[in-house]
Amino acid sequence: MAAPSGKNQLAQSPPLPAFLGGYPTIGGMSWTQALLLARGLSRGWGGICGAALTGAPFSQVSSQASQGLHCSTANHNSDSSPVPSPPEPLRGPTKVLSPHEELFGQAPDGAQDKASFIRAVQNFGQYNVHKRGHVDFIYLALRKMREYGVERDLTVYNMLLDIFPKEVFLPRSIFQKIFIHYPRQQECGVAVLEQMESHGVMPNKETEFLLLQIFGRKSYPMLKFVRMKLWFARFKNVNPFPVPRNLPQDPVDLARLGLRHIEPDLSARVTVYQMPLSKDSTGTADPTNQYIVGIQSPDQQAALARHNPARPIFVEGPFSLWLRNKCVYYHILRADLVPREEREVEEIPEEWNLYYPMQLDLDYGRSGWDDYEFDINEVEEGPVFAICMAGAHDHATLAKWIQALQETNPALGQIPVVFRLAASTGELLASSTGLDEPSPPPDRQEEEEDDRQRQQQGQS
Repeated sequence: MAAPSGKNQLAQSPPLPAFLGGYPTIGGMSWTQALLLARGLSRGWGGICGAALTGAPFSQVSSQASQGLHCSTANHNSDSSPVPSPPEPLRGPTKVLSPHEELFGQAPDGAQDKASFIRAVQNFGQYNVHKRGHVDFIYLALRKMREYGVERDLTVYNMLLDIFPKEVFLPRSIFQKIFIHYPRQQECGVAVLEQMESHGVMPNKETEFLLLQIFGRKSYPMLKFVRMKLWFARFKNVNPFPVPRNLPQDPVDLARLGLRHIEPDLSARVTVYQMPLSKDSTGTADPTNQYIVGIQSPDQQAALARHNPARPIFVEGPFSLWLRNKCVYYHILRADLVPREEREVEEIPEEWNLYYPMQLDLDYGRSGWDDYEFDINEVEEGPVFAICMAGAHDHATLAKWIQALQETNPALGQIPVVFRLAASTGELLASSTGLDEPSPPPDRQEEEEDDRQRQQQGQS
């Protein structure tokens, strides 16, 4: 049997020294071998007893018992290690719902509006009298405000501050005032004020009263409130070109607003060249009939009339313009800068130039260290003749804009127009008189020949 063979094998082994590998020995056997022998005996007798209880024949467990009782160091593997193996990691992350998430889903019709948000806040105060978990609920409510459209409502922010327990987080001693008293609650109060600041919501007297009642005057939320009251009042009307709080939803009205902010000339006129067609019975709008809105001033019309017909003008874009949280795109009609030798300098009589006189006879004492040259970074650009916003940024839509400009700018019909669009692979050259049908793209062979000619000209 396996048990006597294992015993004889251990008995026939030569005697070990007193210390083997740093471990003391007992009767020629190290502590490690003794532990392995005890483990094997327990496994062997456990298998035999289990077979006896289940009624299995002894021949089926003899091999298992022999393996358990044979505890030589040569047959030892990782399964019989006395050190337990680490637990297996989880196969997938478990998604844990945020606490109080069910309060925002109790609306009968599932509507996400101000009334549903206020009902969720009131339910938290009714069912949770001791207001346990109020910090987690306020953070959750701050994340939900944009979904419910109440991120600019001062009344809702005051309701969130009213959730805090009153006169509980007030500092009672000088040490509590020096160190942050209830830091997690103060950070939550500062988070409410920071979200108000990011959306441009000015706190009022009710907000100040709530902060004093909750955190006291010597607290970080109160310091944040004082700073907001100071700087919001100063920066409220600092923008000389204010943008309305509620932007128009109609793209044509939004284009008019954007063009008025781009063009500084008040005499410029905004013209709607094409209105988008309403949706047909199929529910889809015609993509070839996009809105086209342009702006041009009398000075720009005069400059376009004086432009040399031999020099082309360019349609460039699209360029982005942000109006609060909405981005619109515009195109410009411009020309290259005229060389200095071809510029016409208008001489102004000295008696007319009151603000910038032609010469000044001022005798100042200068030394050899004075610098008579000034480093001024002047970037000269070509004139801009018109600006437009369109529903599409393709060649066909912008060609309709150029055609409409010819009605008020007759000289445009004699000037070549080059389209430099960001979405196109190259420049599209078209004459102003033949803009109804854009020219088809050239073949690949013609493009390769043009590339070769350009390379040869560059090498020469």
